[in-house]
Amino acid sequence: MLTTSRDMLLKAQAGGYAVGAFNVENMEMVQAVVAAAEELQSPVMLQTTSSTLKYASPELYFANAKAAAEAASVPVCIHLDHGKDFDISMKCLRAGYTSIMIDGSHEEYEDNIRVTKEVADVCKAMGIPCEGELGKVGGKEDDVEAEGDAYTDPLEAKEFVERTGVTSLAVGIGTAHGVYKTTPVLNVERLSEIRAQVDVPLVLHGASGLSDEAVQECIRRGICKVNFATELRQAYTGAVQKLLIEKPETFDPKAYGKEGRAAVKALVEERMKVCGSVGKA
Repeated sequence: MLTTSRDMLLKAQAGGYAVGAFNVENMEMVQAVVAAAEELQSPVMLQTTSSTLKYASPELYFANAKAAAEAASVPVCIHLDHGKDFDISMKCLRAGYTSIMIDGSHEEYEDNIRVTKEVADVCKAMGIPCEGELGKVGGKEDDVEAEGDAYTDPLEAKEFVERTGVTSLAVGIGTAHGVYKTTPVLNVERLSEIRAQVDVPLVLHGASGLSDEAVQECIRRGICKVNFATELRQAYTGAVQKLLIEKPETFDPKAYGKEGRAAVKALVEERMKVCGSVGKA
């Protein structure tokens, strides 16, 4: 069933688990994520970034996700991940997205508050949850690259939530987007400090490549949504490459999609188990 992210994240917060949020690039990845959610009876969030929406329109991605969600018995949300500005956020709202993230973390603090509040106010009027970000997650997401990591300040986080009205908050504790070159060192104590100041569900970005233990420790300290993107792309592409090496005569795109879909489904199931969302639909 198609739903917003509000109830699923609040239930995760109350239940001490997290909802997996998975970036989907095509129909097969949507099918894989929803199939995994059905099999494990888990709530789930499908995500597209601003960069993905340069490849195809929000309307096309939403229609794809909506069709899969409405055929499912579990709660499925379609979320804009790292909305870069007001315009793309509004395009996704008009297309039907049931959850929006506006990422002003690359701006100065007051500018971040301003742009985030603009989007959050419209989302509130439409009954759609809005995620903001404070502090910087390292690595590159879309066209924005963060140099190093800037941890989220707990007192600033409290003020940020109060002034913007966001319903969830992505925080910086040492994670990074993309592929980790070294083992990340997470400031989990900072996460506990943020949790003590902030009431809304907290979000962990850059989870691809983290150990299961690291993700679960973050969940124990208050994370209610965990984003996975890079490793899904790697799983899909790796499966297609394997098929082409083993059967180079293959020319039917559906054969590629079938292999990629199976690899993504298996990975998503593992991540849902790590998040503790199995049976929580």
